[in-house]
Amino acid sequence: MNKDQYKNRIEQCTKLMHEADVDVLLLAKPANMFFLTGDGRLCAFAMITKEGEIALGVPQTDIEDVSQAAHFDHITGFDDEVGMIHGIAHYFKKFGILKGSVGLEYTFLTQSMMTMLTHPHGKPEGVVPKDCTHIMSSLRLVKDDEEIERIRHAANVAEKGMAAAVKSVKTGMTESQVAAEAEYAMRQAGADEFWRTYVCSGPRTNIAHGLPTQRRIERGDLVMIDIHPIVNGYSADMCRTVCEGNAGPEQIKAYDLYVKAQQATIEMIRSGISMTDLEQTFHGMLKNAGHEEHIFGPPIHGVGIEFEEAPLPAGHAFFHGEKAPEPLRAGTVIAVGNCGLYTGPWGVRVEDTVAVTEHGHMILTEYPRHLLM
Repeated sequence: MNKDQYKNRIEQCTKLMHEADVDVLLLAKPANMFFLTGDGRLCAFAMITKEGEIALGVPQTDIEDVSQAAHFDHITGFDDEVGMIHGIAHYFKKFGILKGSVGLEYTFLTQSMMTMLTHPHGKPEGVVPKDCTHIMSSLRLVKDDEEIERIRHAANVAEKGMAAAVKSVKTGMTESQVAAEAEYAMRQAGADEFWRTYVCSGPRTNIAHGLPTQRRIERGDLVMIDIHPIVNGYSADMCRTVCEGNAGPEQIKAYDLYVKAQQATIEMIRSGISMTDLEQTFHGMLKNAGHEEHIFGPPIHGVGIEFEEAPLPAGHAFFHGEKAPEPLRAGTVIAVGNCGLYTGPWGVRVEDTVAVTEHGHMILTEYPRHLLM
C-alpha cells in the first residue's frame, strides 16, 4: 500500500467519525491498526483524530521496526502498561481533546483492557467512550484491487496447504500432524502467520470447531481440514472434508448435498444480493433434504485482514456487536460454507473464499472438492 492509499483510508475514516460524532479513535485491535497505518501488533495503540492526524504508541523496543513500515504523524514508545496509559494521556493533551468522545473497539476489548484505555490518568474526564466497531467494519468492508490481490495470494497459499494436508491423511497420522503438514506447506509458500487451523477426524467431525488433537486417523474416517493463512496481512478461508478409505453411502450422499448447496449459493453471489438470501438458500437446501436438525452456525462471513469479519448474517452480526449487513457490494470478499452438516456420528463441510465483482463473483479457492482422495 502506498502513502496515497493510506491517506484515502484516513479521509474515509474521518468522514465516518464526523457522521458518528466521534472526536478521536483509540484503537488497540491489530487488524484495525494495520488497516489504517500499515502496522498492527499487540501491546500497542493508535489514535486518529477527526482531522486525520495519526499517533502511534508502541513498546520502546519496537519503534524502529514500526517506523519502517507504518504511516503516522507521531510515535511514542513505552516500557510497560503504565507508560502506555501516560502515552495516551500525552496524545489527548497534544491534540487538545479535553472533552467530546473517544471511539473504542467494544467487540475487541476485554473488560480489563477497557479499564486501562479509559483510566483517569489517560483519558480526560470530559471525554466519553463510544463504540467505534461499525466505523472500522464499514471502512474495511469493501476491498480495493490490491487488497483482493493479497487475498488471492493467500488463497493460492491455502491451496498448497490443503494439498499437503490431504496428501498426509493416512491411517495412523494424528490430527495434529495433518495440521502441521498444512502449516509447513503454507509457510514454505509464503504464509507469514495463520489464524487457527482446524483438523478433526472420525466422530470429531461432528463438532463445530475441531481443533487438532493427538487422535490417530483410522481407516474409513472422514477428516475435516479448515485452514486460514495470512499473507502480506490478508487472509483466505478454505475447508475440505476427505475420507481415508471408502466412505459409506450416507456420507457420500450428505457430502454431495452439502457441495450442491454451497455451489448453488455461490452461483447467486453478485453485487446487490443480500446475505439473508444467500443464507436462506444454503440452509434451505439442507433443510429440504431432511437435515434441519443437523445444521449449526451461519454459512457465510466476510474475509479480509481477518479470516472472519464483516459482513456477517444478521443474527451472527448481533452476537459479534456488528450492524446487520447491507446488500453486498462489489469488492466484498466472503467465505461460503462456514456452517457444517452434523449428522451425529460424523459431519461434512466445504468452504471457499469468494470475491463479489461488478458482474457476479470470483471463486478464489479452487482446490478440488472431492470426498474420496
